[in-house]
Amino acid sequence: MSEPKALTPTAAGDTYKGWLFKWTNYIKGYQRRWFVLSNGLLSYYRTQAEMGHTCRGTINLATANIAVEDSCNFVISNGGAQTYHLKASSEVERQRWITALELAKAKAVRNQAESDDSGDECPTSPPTSGQGGGARNSNSEVQSTLRTLGSKVEDLSTCNDLIAKHGSALQRSLSELEGVRLGGDTDGKIRQVTERATLFRITSNAMINACRDFLSLAQAHSKRWQKALHSERDQRIRLEETLEQLAKQHNHLERAFRGATVLPLSQSNPTLDSKSSGSAKGDASDEDDENEFFDAMEDPAGFITVPADPKYHRRSGSNVSGLSTETGIDDQSLCDEQSLGSNPESPQSLEVEPVRKRRTKIPDKPNYSLNLWSIMKNCIGKELSKIPMPVNFNEPISMLQRLSEDLEYYELLDKAAKCQSSLEQLCYVAAFTVSSYSTTVHRTGKPFNPLLGETYELDRLRESGYRSLCEQVSHHPPAAAHHAISERGWTLRQEISLASKFRGKYLSIMPLGSIQCMFEKSNNHYSWKKVTTTVHNIIVGKLWIDQSGEIDVVNHRTGDRCHLKFAPYSYFSRDVARKVTGVVTDKEGKAHYVLSGTWDEKMEFSRVMQSNKGENGTEGKQKTVYQTLKAKELWKKNPLPEGAETMYYFSSLALTLNEPEEGVAPTDSRRRPDQQLMEAGRWDEANAEKQRLEEKQRSVRREREREAQRAANLPEEGAEGVEVAEDADPDDSPPHTPSVHQDNYESMWFERTEDAVTGESMHVYKGGYWEAKDHGSWDMCPDIY
Repeated sequence: MSEPKALTPTAAGDTYKGWLFKWTNYIKGYQRRWFVLSNGLLSYYRTQAEMGHTCRGTINLATANIAVEDSCNFVISNGGAQTYHLKASSEVERQRWITALELAKAKAVRNQAESDDSGDECPTSPPTSGQGGGARNSNSEVQSTLRTLGSKVEDLSTCNDLIAKHGSALQRSLSELEGVRLGGDTDGKIRQVTERATLFRITSNAMINACRDFLSLAQAHSKRWQKALHSERDQRIRLEETLEQLAKQHNHLERAFRGATVLPLSQSNPTLDSKSSGSAKGDASDEDDENEFFDAMEDPAGFITVPADPKYHRRSGSNVSGLSTETGIDDQSLCDEQSLGSNPESPQSLEVEPVRKRRTKIPDKPNYSLNLWSIMKNCIGKELSKIPMPVNFNEPISMLQRLSEDLEYYELLDKAAKCQSSLEQLCYVAAFTVSSYSTTVHRTGKPFNPLLGETYELDRLRESGYRSLCEQVSHHPPAAAHHAISERGWTLRQEISLASKFRGKYLSIMPLGSIQCMFEKSNNHYSWKKVTTTVHNIIVGKLWIDQSGEIDVVNHRTGDRCHLKFAPYSYFSRDVARKVTGVVTDKEGKAHYVLSGTWDEKMEFSRVMQSNKGENGTEGKQKTVYQTLKAKELWKKNPLPEGAETMYYFSSLALTLNEPEEGVAPTDSRRRPDQQLMEAGRWDEANAEKQRLEEKQRSVRREREREAQRAANLPEEGAEGVEVAEDADPDDSPPHTPSVHQDNYESMWFERTEDAVTGESMHVYKGGYWEAKDHGSWDMCPDIY
């Protein structure tokens, strides 16, 4: 490794360049990379030749932490999203880089603070014609004063260096004088001390005089700057008041013009005209109440939303837009606009008091350490379901219970069931699809893979009006079916199978299968699929989860569609993290609502009043510009319970999922012993019990395959190369084998059928579970535990 170049002043700021070794992965280890430190940014390239075209990565030092590990190693991290593990060729070179990085970080933080202060307190605006000369003179005076103050600061810095230098020399002379014996060299030493003391006094006096000059100059200009600042603020307030008055006058003139002008046939509305010409005072009141606009926002998903013109949502006496035919908004949807924002519960749908008090706490998670790399190093490129995992990486609930957690915000479907407009209903269904991801933001633990035939019931009929049932209908490949029904007129069903790939630095989980929601009153039938979940920093760093991809929520009865885009996290993006955007369109493709928010916090919607094609975006794609009303909240995440960080970050609903309950099936996840032991903190016993259950399921599976082979007149196990995989883990899905080794299992409560609306083949609830629970007859349930 060559020595890095010294700090070299450039026009863009100080630059530091050189070779360092950067940690890449456990296979390649440290690799030699060319690093460039400039303007508070540390970038790296594979070679110096790449500097002109290909940057491999950049980290902003203003928000970064710099830590020293040993004599040659150091780490730079910006909070988990980016971490560089670096190694220099020697301790001296490492110290040079540390010094350069610390100086660059301090300068970047200082520049950022100055930029924020200037942006908040000193907004720049072009001077008016009457103040141009004064503003230029004032600006010139300020610049001159700043230059003077800058020179004084440089003098102070020089004096500080000299004082340090002469003070050190004086200290050395005094030390030497103490050790001098009486003799001929005494006079010389005393003379040397006197000279150095004189130099120190002169330098100190210069420092004191420079400080006095700086202080007096700063005091002289401080009052003038304070007065000028107050004057500028007062002037800005007066300008804002003037602009507000002009805007009101413009609105009054526009209303007067519309009242005196005959509109074309496509825009006329007799009720609107009579209202606008009847009472100017009443019109002004409508403007104040209704003209709330959605702030302009650029969205990389391909559209831009801007405030709509007031004329597009002036209402007539019947609360119907006079321009609804032009903007493509149906009358029925407008009638329900207020209910879309608030949608108060009717007396018939008010929730009854809970019949039992649910638990609000589980035992704290033990602090067990485990070497993840020893488990994962041989599994790169494999599916997660094929990796043998101890319970140390699990959370004490099963995948069936995680599916049931999708009902955390069931109220959204309750509200959707009462909507009169299908477009309005689609907004709530889309918000429900996003809300199901809010529980995953901190949940980095792996749920237990259910055993074949395992079930889970969530009975909230008397508390919330719904109940659901999940069953593991296949284990090879793993798949779970879910059915939920509500007294308030909706049914939810899904069949989910997971495909996952471990890539070393991250883990991708791709849910397969479809989710469907049906509403009894309107016969609307919706379907959608889930997006990809990515777990980052599997080996090194803090685990964090991201959701990315696109979802199309389709109403198969009307043709309405909501296209949702989950933006993947990007360090270089200026957008808010975990962003979700969407557009609700009818079967003709005309937009009616724009949805925006984040999948971990909240979703909002805004009504589209007009749309048109805009200019090309940054990638050459044409963006659509939507004129919208002010955004209203659709969904907001419930806060986590107190102490959630020690309870696996479970939500209030998740804390109750594993609570013991009487009358459930013997195959219910609550009865799974290894899961209960893990929740109690007895992880060693949980691991032993997990191995016992896995071996038991292997035996059952082998017996089931032998029976299927005999029924099909196939060779017995071991004949003609037909074998059963012995190294497969039932909790970790064995590799795919020939068809004779697929699960020959008939589900207890679900049956595979083809949906008449969507044409998809999926497991649908066939009935009988809740009746069996009422009678307590579980004789048909298999013994899986």
